Amino acid sequence: MTETSSAWRNWAGNVVVRPARTVAPNSAEELAAAVRRAAADGLRVKAVGTGHSFTAAAATDGLLIRPERLTGVREIDRTAGTVTVAAGTPLKRLNETLSAHGLSLTNMGDITEQTVSGAISTGTHGTGRDSASIAAQIRGLELVTADGSVLACSEKENPEVFAAARVGLGALGVITAVTFAVEPEFWLTAREEPMPFDRVAAEFDQLVAENEHFEFYWFPHTGNCNTKRNNRSPGPAAPPSPLSAWIEDELLSNTLFRALCALGRTAPATIPPVAKISSRALSARTYTDIPYKVFTSPRRVRFLEMEYALPREAAVAALRELRAMIERSRLRISFPVEVRTAPADDIPLSTAAGRDTAYLAMHQYRGTSHHAYFSAAEQIMTAHGGRPHWGKLHSRDAGYLAGVYPRFDEFRALRDRLDPQRLFGNDYLRRVLGA
Repeated sequence: MTETSSAWRNWAGNVVVRPARTVAPNSAEELAAAVRRAAADGLRVKAVGTGHSFTAAAATDGLLIRPERLTGVREIDRTAGTVTVAAGTPLKRLNETLSAHGLSLTNMGDITEQTVSGAISTGTHGTGRDSASIAAQIRGLELVTADGSVLACSEKENPEVFAAARVGLGALGVITAVTFAVEPEFWLTAREEPMPFDRVAAEFDQLVAENEHFEFYWFPHTGNCNTKRNNRSPGPAAPPSPLSAWIEDELLSNTLFRALCALGRTAPATIPPVAKISSRALSARTYTDIPYKVFTSPRRVRFLEMEYALPREAAVAALRELRAMIERSRLRISFPVEVRTAPADDIPLSTAAGRDTAYLAMHQYRGTSHHAYFSAAEQIMTAHGGRPHWGKLHSRDAGYLAGVYPRFDEFRALRDRLDPQRLFGNDYLRRVLGA
């Protein structure tokens, strides 16, 4: 196990911490020993992933646990349909390994840089009519608790811990391994198509019902959206040509988009006319490939983000209110608003807990002021009973969150039992979970 003391910052650069100690353990046993030592020395403990959260959920001035040595697939059980993977493994490496064995997760988010533990702990999700977040696909966890024990959790073993720790915010302990349900690899056909805002709004329920995975992006200051429908296919593979993929995914969606965002940051008045042009730049296309190559995309433009989970039936009304707010304000928004869905699940602090859900994600280019936009958007989202994504910017506290999560007190009671001294606490958790 390596031990250092140096600053750590997240992907967006808005969170910087200077811990007293940083360790990169090679095993659950080394991690448990580091936790026990930190507790003896009076240091708080937090584990980080790759820093793709925008909140300070993993911030600490005590012991910071880094993930880079706690990686790799431990076991693939084809009979059980599961894979067990060390917690620091990036989703990208997990997807590649599963594909090499002819296996796949059922659903995933749109980027693959996160570690598996970071992704599940903050409730990372993709979009799905019937298939839910990454955390909903978990079948087992290994967790180092505040007393330095290594706890195995599943529906049969420590089931109350398993139920909550799937989206645990790092408040219950440090995850060292995750067991996911997997299935034989399948083909997905993606249909990407520009569509007017009014049509998407009018047909939203139908588009969700008719497609296994539906999402869309609305470009502020325009009446334009870009839609994506992913559905299982008998194949064969028909991926985009290398040139087409480079034009759409790198040149237009990253290189050119970054340049336009930088222009908008310097000259905000250019954003509305540029948005009208850029919202028409992406053309319709259809392609078929293995799941992770369809679900995920490169994201090289850095930004800050706020996302709210709403009851699905409130999605269109909230989006219309967001659009009206932007139109009557002086705000200039260069990033599209992303809309996705998820079915209800049974995880206490999942943003989809107990209700079919729609997600509205608001972004601002890094270096552009986001406060006015996010504050105004948050008022709309909370008026609809919205739940903020745990890893994205928001201003909600435990008082509000207890009112939108029916099992909130159940989670807090478990935390009191597992970590009564708040070894894994920090300012963010104090705000969102209470003292």
